[in-house]
Amino acid sequence: MRCKYCFYHDVTDHRDVKSFGIMNEETTQNLIKKALEFADGEGIAFAFQGGEPTIAGIDYFRFFCKTVDELNVKGSVIHYGLQTNGTLIDERWAKFFKQRNFLIGLSLDGDFNNNAFRIDEKGNNAFYKIIKAADIFTKHNVDFNILTVLTGKCADNIDDILKHFKKRGFRYLQFIPCLRPFGDTSECELYMTPEQYKHFLIHAFNFYVKEYVRDNYTSIRYFDNIVHLYLGNPTEQCGICGHCSHQFVAEGNGNIYPCDFYCTDEWLLGNINDQNENFDTLAHSEKATEFLRESLAIDDKCKNCRYYPLCRSGGCKRSRQDRDYCESYKGFFDACLPLFRAFIAEKK
Repeated sequence: MRCKYCFYHDVTDHRDVKSFGIMNEETTQNLIKKALEFADGEGIAFAFQGGEPTIAGIDYFRFFCKTVDELNVKGSVIHYGLQTNGTLIDERWAKFFKQRNFLIGLSLDGDFNNNAFRIDEKGNNAFYKIIKAADIFTKHNVDFNILTVLTGKCADNIDDILKHFKKRGFRYLQFIPCLRPFGDTSECELYMTPEQYKHFLIHAFNFYVKEYVRDNYTSIRYFDNIVHLYLGNPTEQCGICGHCSHQFVAEGNGNIYPCDFYCTDEWLLGNINDQNENFDTLAHSEKATEFLRESLAIDDKCKNCRYYPLCRSGGCKRSRQDRDYCESYKGFFDACLPLFRAFIAEKK
């Protein structure tokens, strides 16, 4: 695949080594062993991303899960997740994901027209390959969400996109704002303007509320979390509270970073193959502390804003660094705040 907005190409441009390849068995075993020691019987989520993680081959994932089974002597509950472009998915993969209870994130930006940036090396739209993967997942009862990169084009066409997803029965959706490369201020149809983002938020939230009150709930992850904030309930999405949290990202060679948006040399925490390193030392390292502390700063204009309890300065630090969407959020809450009352019964 040659998706036009792949943020990871930009991330690797900020490293001396662009690609560390597929993780070998020794590094995999060290990663799992130290993760289980760190969890000490509590739950663990192993999430696989790429590039395209299925390129590693199904035998790698069988080895990974088998190793977890063998080393999990304290009985940690294990959650598996994987994000895929869907192009390599077949019956074998689906049966394996179902057997191991993987939650899959399937990348799709809407109907054929809106999926135009998700292309292969020949420039062909991957839409039909992705839909085929979705059909295979559905056939084998694999749990999957739809992951949509929120470009300016998609924001403009959000009504059509949601209509298409509803028609196909996709009920778990995540929209991820398209990010410009670090330091880039260019404008094109990939990157939303504040007005386009406001349009997306208002139109998508109206759809979200209508489906809920019609007893046809469709999960849109960002709105699920904002509603939880409104109700005073805990949130689960990283950054939604306005600051970062520990998320250990392991590269193929065992390098550990605090976030997939920041797998750069600047934010390298250490390497899991180092016998003197474990997830406890990495979590409390000076670099990890600095990463969290940096995200805690609140802009002066946010401190007295009536919408700060819901907006939290725009959420994710990487998104805030990319563009100021303050006016987008204000426009959204101005238009839609009364609709949040529809969810009062969900308060827990």
